[in-house]
Amino acid sequence: MRTAFLVFVAALLAAPVARTQVRREIVPSGNDPDPVVVHDVSGDVQAEQGGEEIQTWSSTGHSAVNGTDHTAVWNLGIRYGVILTGPHGPGLLRGRLEYAVDAVPVYVIFQPSGPVYGAGVNPFAFKWMFATHRRVTPYFEFGGGVIFTTREVPPGISNINFGSGPAIGVNIGHGKTHWSMEARWLHISDAGLTADNPGINVIQLRAGIGWFRHKE
Repeated sequence: MRTAFLVFVAALLAAPVARTQVRREIVPSGNDPDPVVVHDVSGDVQAEQGGEEIQTWSSTGHSAVNGTDHTAVWNLGIRYGVILTGPHGPGLLRGRLEYAVDAVPVYVIFQPSGPVYGAGVNPFAFKWMFATHRRVTPYFEFGGGVIFTTREVPPGISNINFGSGPAIGVNIGHGKTHWSMEARWLHISDAGLTADNPGINVIQLRAGIGWFRHKE
């Protein structure tokens, strides 16, 4: 987790001085073929207010401190997000807020007693994307949802659990497509549905590919 945090900070500090490839597009101005209007067109497509994000992602991780041990998690999801705001905030903290939901059709939890299969939905994720105007965009996120499994997780506890936690990561833009890489702290528990609620704390690494779409 410490390494992931250092990578995140380095990306945040490096983003303002990063360079994007820019091409110049020359178009005629009015009926006069001589004067031209020069546009800078970068390969980067930034998330703008009112825009939408579609993303597919996969993450994997292992149990950490203060929870059930010897447990690993792998999941696969699809995300839909909406950019709620334009850039806000001072200096390096300036950024945009995105609200997103995730459908998680594949959840595999590897317990000592054997793998458990399930699915889930995350009805909320709030993502703060720092406004770098560059290809590398650091972000911070917090989200959560519900997980349904075929057997109890942890063993003997509950087959309905809730997963939530923060994440830090970066979007790496390339045209309309962007890749994301992040580190996530995932807390899984049944939120008191049973008397015994040991929970599972998982450190995950997630990778995804997404597309920003700007509404006309």
